[in-house]
Amino acid sequence: MEEHMNYNSSDSLGFCLLPSELIQSILLNLALPEIVGLKLVNKTLATIISDQSFVRECNMRSSSASWLFVFKKRWSKDATLMGFTDQSMSNRWFEISIAKILEPVVSPGEVLYFLTASGNTFLFACNKNKEVIAVDLMTKRVKKVPPSPLGPRGTSSWRRSGMKLVPGGPPGSGRFRFLFAELVEERPTLFEYDSETDDWKTAEVEEIEGRSQSHSDGLKGLGFLHLVDGSQSSTIISCGSESLNASVLRLALNRGDNRGREPNARLGWGHSVDLIRVYGDGHLMIIKSKASDAVRKRTRFLERIELWGLSEGGRNWEFASEIPRNLIGQIGKPYGVLMGCLQERGGIIRACLVCNWEGAWDMIWLSYDKARDQWAYVPMPDSKMKDSNLAGISFSTGLNL
Repeated sequence: MEEHMNYNSSDSLGFCLLPSELIQSILLNLALPEIVGLKLVNKTLATIISDQSFVRECNMRSSSASWLFVFKKRWSKDATLMGFTDQSMSNRWFEISIAKILEPVVSPGEVLYFLTASGNTFLFACNKNKEVIAVDLMTKRVKKVPPSPLGPRGTSSWRRSGMKLVPGGPPGSGRFRFLFAELVEERPTLFEYDSETDDWKTAEVEEIEGRSQSHSDGLKGLGFLHLVDGSQSSTIISCGSESLNASVLRLALNRGDNRGREPNARLGWGHSVDLIRVYGDGHLMIIKSKASDAVRKRTRFLERIELWGLSEGGRNWEFASEIPRNLIGQIGKPYGVLMGCLQERGGIIRACLVCNWEGAWDMIWLSYDKARDQWAYVPMPDSKMKDSNLAGISFSTGLNL
């Protein structure tokens, strides 16, 4: 993974004259793309960065980092990922070219869509060939994922909240598991691809009447795949951490102890331009907007954002928190189109709201600490994506050397 950066040879030579312990300390405060770029500068830096003690320390720090990756709609010959992390001191987007990595398996005229990412592994869907491509940024390995039991799938068939990519082995192993949920003949079905066996498994998920999935029985396991978004309830699949053992959770939207907050009354659950729901990892963000005026109905502003999670028994949506009004004031920019993605890791819920207004894209990174009941807004630099088409967005865990 190289990030295009220019280094002054005299500056790099002077930097290398510093004590190696000081050099390591400085490098550990950089984002991984910057570290990999410095590895190419000279032999001294390459030796320090390749040292196993440095690799272990770097990977340990990286494991706590969260990344947001965005992919512009381009031909495969121009394929470039844009990444931003909340732990970078440089506060900028990193542009990572993947065109050369894709060359062995992707035809020049193919158009890609970014599905999801975890660690060093990134999945892309091909629009023309309807294939799924797995890319390892660090080893530069690329492979085609065999078609799922449902056969070739177009890019519009993939739902962000209905799929999940997880490690299939220790960091650096390159192994991964890819899961997605679909209704097959009206039956909830879970599909899992294992890169180690290069094969798919399928499980029709049954709902056991009168039995709910408790927290100890799996709600803290692998994760949740959103399946159906209904007017009065939603359906998700809860899967365990080691196998296809899964349960169907049908979550009511207007029952349970919600601290006096009923979503039907407060925000409304009907599908409209005023209301957007973003699902991810067993949580639901409800985004309420309003038109700027009667004349410019296509221009909207954020009005209220609420976060909901699973109840203890996994049968209802339960109110968690509402974004403070002063924070709404900071992020309340005009938009015409809005979408989002949601991730929970280590008790922190992260959401990215992607807004488009008159061709310009704006990204809003929000986080909520469940233990502290505290919201935070992570300012992001301009992505410089005006008049570009977005072809995928995803949160991911830290990259590894």
